[in-house]
Amino acid sequence: MDFQIVGPIEAVETIAEGNGIRDLAMLRKRYGLGNWRKKKGIATIRLSSGTTARAEVHWYEAHGIGKVKLKIKEWL
Repeated sequence: MDFQIVGPIEAVETIAEGNGIRDLAMLRKRYGLGNWRKKKGIATIRLSSGTTARAEVHWYEAHGIGKVKLKIKEWL
């Protein structure tokens, strides 16, 4: 499912960081070393069909690398 974030991500929270991230080895191998954190927030998204909706999204983030592997976790 392809989607695009429209506007800012609100209510951002860190849910895991460092060794608390299960996919840490994969992140380091694919994107490089960094201070990785798993985060969540609420955003308005636009689906490839053109429909817009609000959803809770999760992603990984590291300083100097940015947001990677965004996914929709729950529709609001």
